This record gives sequence, C-alpha cells and structure tokens, in this order.
Amino acid sequence: MNGLTDFHPQSSLPPAMSLKDNATWKAVKPFMNGGLSGMGATCIIQPLDIVKVRLQLGATGGPFGVAAGIIKNDGFGALYTGLSAGLLRQATYTTARLGIHAKIVDYLKEANKGAPLPLVQKAGAGLAAGGLGAMFGSPADLSLIRMQADKTLPVNERRNYTGVVHALSDIVKKEGVSGLFTGAGTTSIRAMALNMGMLASNDQAKEMMKENNITGFPATLGASAIAGFFASFFSLPFDYVKTQLQKQKPLPDGTLPFKGFGDCCVKTMASGGPLKFYTGFPTYYVRIAPHAMFTLIILDQLNTTMKNAGL
Repeated sequence: MNGLTDFHPQSSLPPAMSLKDNATWKAVKPFMNGGLSGMGATCIIQPLDIVKVRLQLGATGGPFGVAAGIIKNDGFGALYTGLSAGLLRQATYTTARLGIHAKIVDYLKEANKGAPLPLVQKAGAGLAAGGLGAMFGSPADLSLIRMQADKTLPVNERRNYTGVVHALSDIVKKEGVSGLFTGAGTTSIRAMALNMGMLASNDQAKEMMKENNITGFPATLGASAIAGFFASFFSLPFDYVKTQLQKQKPLPDGTLPFKGFGDCCVKTMASGGPLKFYTGFPTYYVRIAPHAMFTLIILDQLNTTMKNAGL
C-alpha cells in the first residue's frame, strides 16, 4: 500500500518541451521575424519609395517638389500607392532573405567553431540570401513598380490597378505567368548587391562596436546606419536598371525599348554616363537607409524580446 501511496504518475513523465527547444519553431522563427521586421519598416517608408520611383521615371522638382505634386494632384493617400504590393513583397522577399541569411550565418559559425566570420563570408552570406530571397519576391516587386509608375503614364495608357491582386492578375492575363518575372534577373542582382552591403556591413559594424564596448541599442542604431549607406551605394545602379526594365511598355512596332539587362546598361551609359545610374541617389538613400535601419532595429528588438520571453 505504501508503494501505491508514494506513486506519483507525473514524476515518470519527461519534462514538457519549451517552445524555444521545438525544432519547428526554431526553423520558422528567423523567417517570421524577418518578414515582420520588413513589413513594419515598409509601413513607415512607403511614401519615400513612391517619390524615389517617380524621380527615376523622370519627375523633376526634387524629392519635396515631387511629394508636394503627388499630394496636390492625387491626394495624400497617393503616397501609399502600392502599399499592399509592398507588404506582399516584404512577406515574401524579406521573410526569405533574412531567414535564409540567419540560417547561413548559423551554419558558418558552427563550421568556424564559434569564431567571428571573416568579412568575405559575411559578404557571401548576404549575396546568397539576397539572390534566393529575390526569387520569392519578384512578382510582388514587379506589381509594386507597375502600381507606383501607373500615374506617370498618359491617361489612355494607364492600367488603373485597384490593388496588388488586380495588378498580378492583369500581368498574368496580358503577359502570361512568365510576365510575373519580368526583370527578375536584374531584381536578383540588385537584391544580392543590396543584401551584401546591408547584412555584411551590419554584422561587421556590430563586431567592431562590441570590441569598443558599444553594445545594446546604440550598437544596433549605429550598425544599422552604416548598413543603410552601403546597401544604398551598392544597389542603386541595379535598382535603376531594374526600374527601367519593369516599367517599359512596347513601342509602336511591338518591340520593347530594352532587350534586357545588358542592353539597358549600355543605352543608359550612352545617354547619361555612369552617373545616370545614380539618378535620384539622395532620395534613394533616404528611402533605402531608413528602411534598412528600421528593418534591422525591429529585427533586433523582436529577437531580444523573444529571447527574454524564453522563446
């Protein structure tokens, strides 16, 4: 009887597994946090992206003049044209690129037995994450460019998209499924350049700040600012070419103005020289750098919050 009295069934059960030890959660978390951080940053930065695209498509008057013109002609809400496509892009592209980057970095750290990664490996991780992530985000990126550029077209040539679903379905209807990947090669190259500059410099800056006893939010803020600059510098030439390819319309004879990435580069160089690729750099920097900063800051805060909560 004493044996029965002393028997406690729960004592024979293994302790419950915490969520942070769950294999599925560990696999999903970097992708989820990456997507959420990108979507949060997009909600803040979307008006700057509208102005950047308008400038690249030939609008004049500078960033403030273009923004004022948009508000005057189309209302304040026009600054958020394409937000649905922008959020979809982050839910696909940034979810993939930041999740893949986290996995690659973890693998490299394990291979290096915990030692800090050399800069070349950081750059390689950024290149791979950007290229792979762009494959997932290309259709949403194309619809975003088309929606933002629509108001710049003559009235009789406008597509008058009502939202991202309309834009995607219209592209498929008129250009086929392959049309969703117009400029995808350039998008991938641009994404590789951006993520190499952004993610490699962010990790490198954090390491350097840590060596100088700068940690916490100041380190996150400083590293993200450095990452924003290098992301802008390396990616703008590719972004310019990508925008030209994605917004082009057939000429009267049915051919397109540019045959592809190389042709666009050659014609751009011939018409305006190398600085033509940096058209709208101030606006592009003001758009890309804060987006990179907000993305990395939000990502760090999400990771810290979850770690403190035992997730």
